[in-house]
Amino acid sequence: MAIGSPKVRVPKDPVKKGDKVNIKTMIQHPMESGLRKDKATGEVVPAHFITSVKAVYDGKLVLDAVWTGAVSKNPFLGFHLRAEKTGPVEVTWKDDKGEEFKASEVITVA
Repeated sequence: MAIGSPKVRVPKDPVKKGDKVNIKTMIQHPMESGLRKDKATGEVVPAHFITSVKAVYDGKLVLDAVWTGAVSKNPFLGFHLRAEKTGPVEVTWKDDKGEEFKASEVITVA
């Protein structure tokens, strides 16, 4: 499975200052808990999962989540924030192997 390809979606059209906006994120990741056995071999599939997700909007931390192996593969995460000015939403995912994935999109405030 390919790992990575993070995506962040923000409203395409400009929003008004103070509007609550929906942010959608997704990443391709196996999210293996380390508890599952491979059906073909019977061997335990090693753990490999995202441990943290952080979102920064216009330089300010707006989301700080800690994840475990209980999250399904190719996780989707949606959250809201209040749009105050035009600026980037940057999302960073880190996994238990030390890999880091980033994606960003700009919210436009009219």
